[in-house]
Amino acid sequence: TMPSIFSYQSAEVDWCEGNFERSAVIAEYYNTDGTSLFSFLLLTPLNFLVLEEPPRACGRMELCHLKVPLLLAGVFSMYFHMTLSYVGQLLDELSILWTLAVAYSFWYPQAYFPKCIKTRRHFFWLTGITTVISTLMSFIKPTLNAYALNCIAFHLLYLTWRELKKCNDKRVHRMAAVMVMWWALAITSWISDRWLCWLWQAINFPYFHSFWHVLIAMSLLYCCPLVIYFDVSYEMPSFKPKLEYWPSDSWPVVVPYVTLEEPHKQC
Repeated sequence: TMPSIFSYQSAEVDWCEGNFERSAVIAEYYNTDGTSLFSFLLLTPLNFLVLEEPPRACGRMELCHLKVPLLLAGVFSMYFHMTLSYVGQLLDELSILWTLAVAYSFWYPQAYFPKCIKTRRHFFWLTGITTVISTLMSFIKPTLNAYALNCIAFHLLYLTWRELKKCNDKRVHRMAAVMVMWWALAITSWISDRWLCWLWQAINFPYFHSFWHVLIAMSLLYCCPLVIYFDVSYEMPSFKPKLEYWPSDSWPVVVPYVTLEEPHKQC
């Protein structure tokens, strides 16, 4: 009989960490408890602070829509690595796809819309249809889903490069550089776990996918305010966005956020 799609280890992928070595109910202990919990319980709330609407942002509520997908991505990632189930794998991957779809829908600059798309509403429909098709295609060959999702990062990096060419603010360039650094470390960890598992198991250090969880969360911590900065520049040109760091610029570990300066009109 076919195994249940909810059964433990029914997923089409398995990561390098040994299964059930430290718990009878958690398949990948460090991928679940050690790093997913860290990323979910610590860095995700910090991202929520970054995603809080500036008080003078004229009531724009788009940023709030990203909080639920981010939460679901964290929960589903924990569930997948705990069970290695087929359902867990799809939920983990699809939650990332849906989070990207929400981000693209609200934040993709209108200047980069295809020529056939004239309004944000039309772009919502395009993004929605693309997301539905991608969701259905993800069931065809689930082992390819993670590679396809990671490839979207190259488009995001290309957009960042395009925006940086038009921006002279050193803080923006610095934040983009830090974001890319964390992303590069994250994708290196992901690829190392996927392709060099034999090496890490030989030296008894199969934890690079757990590093991926922390590093990509750190990259998002810098990516979110950077996207907000560019979004405000496009959508609210009467405000002057500025990147700040909490608690201080001089601290080695900081939480970046966006402030609005010298509004030319009142909300």
